[in-house]
Amino acid sequence: MKILVLNCGSSSIKYQLFNMDDQLVVAKGGVEKLGMKGSFLKHNHEDGRQIVFEGEILDHKSGIEYILGVLTSQKYGCLKNLEEIDAVGHRVVHGGEYFHASELINDEVIEALVKCTDLAPLHNPPNLKGINAMEELIPGIPQVGVFDTAFHQTMEPQSYMYGIPYVLYEKYKIRRYGFHGTSHRYVTKRACELLGRDFESQKIISCHLGNGASVAAVKDGKSFDTSMGFTPLEGLVMGTRSGDLDIGVATYIMEKEELGIKSASTLFNKHSGMLGLSGISSDMREIEDASAKGNERAKMALDIYNYKVKKYIGSYIAAMGGLDILILTGGIGENADTTRFGVASGLEFLGIHLDEEKNKGFRSEGIISTDDSPVKIMVVPTNEELMIALDTEKKVRELTKS
Repeated sequence: MKILVLNCGSSSIKYQLFNMDDQLVVAKGGVEKLGMKGSFLKHNHEDGRQIVFEGEILDHKSGIEYILGVLTSQKYGCLKNLEEIDAVGHRVVHGGEYFHASELINDEVIEALVKCTDLAPLHNPPNLKGINAMEELIPGIPQVGVFDTAFHQTMEPQSYMYGIPYVLYEKYKIRRYGFHGTSHRYVTKRACELLGRDFESQKIISCHLGNGASVAAVKDGKSFDTSMGFTPLEGLVMGTRSGDLDIGVATYIMEKEELGIKSASTLFNKHSGMLGLSGISSDMREIEDASAKGNERAKMALDIYNYKVKKYIGSYIAAMGGLDILILTGGIGENADTTRFGVASGLEFLGIHLDEEKNKGFRSEGIISTDDSPVKIMVVPTNEELMIALDTEKKVRELTKS
């Protein structure tokens, strides 16, 4: 079975084509600057070739036409025709309270996604455009929506409710939704596979540390709590997002700086976090380099970053009543051994013992805790696209059985 995975953003479309017989990526790439001057498609073939096509790519439909064209082209493609694509899996950011798992897309699903648009106005509309474009270009092809929020729908009210009038939850569905659910689900399951443990009997903390970052507590195979909230702004200090913030700070800044709602949103989402603290960059590598050269603000930013992750780890251990596995993933979690050391050090009293030699320069999949550590510390590279492909394959096979 061949499955095309699409991640449609407002100005980009990322894609991967999987052969599910061996779960390998046959081709991948993306359309950038969609609807803008200088738009292009970058395509990577499984044989190592990389091709860039420049052209006027006006919208999601034309972008997907480009993708399908290069996948089936005689010179650069890997498919004889479009009939070789058995299904399409879509990353969908927000499923609200409607979806607790991935779903085969039909009219009812699309209707629910439209209702969730207010919850993710920047993300759900392009997700829907991708779904509609595929239906137009390959009518009748099975499509599956895999929702970032779905994994966290197992949280109890104590984890997802805010201390606001309940009527506002009833009226506007204001609650903690959490994000990165596909990533947290993949790495927690993968960690248990590697350890030979039963996923549904473990207490796990998954730290997805990238430009966007979140921590999830997973207990007995279900999301128990997570750091991101109603939006991806809440939680950890991130590349450009402030993370947890006293709402009084927001209103105070808005008053003093005479900021409107949109300007304030831009400030806290685009100009805060590690960029705002360091004054250097949102890229952890550049901040670490500056810190090593003696830049005090860079050092402060790194200390704050590590401290915030550590606080969430400690609070989730308390909430779950223990911990079996601590996972580090995402671009930073997978590659920044100094961040891993900063996050894990000082937690020995909780049974978390990092092996500094194993951790140093570790860039693969495996255990970086000491052999006698009660808690296994693991680096597990995330693979959201494979998770989407696996969910899509499962749904399509269920469809053919019915």
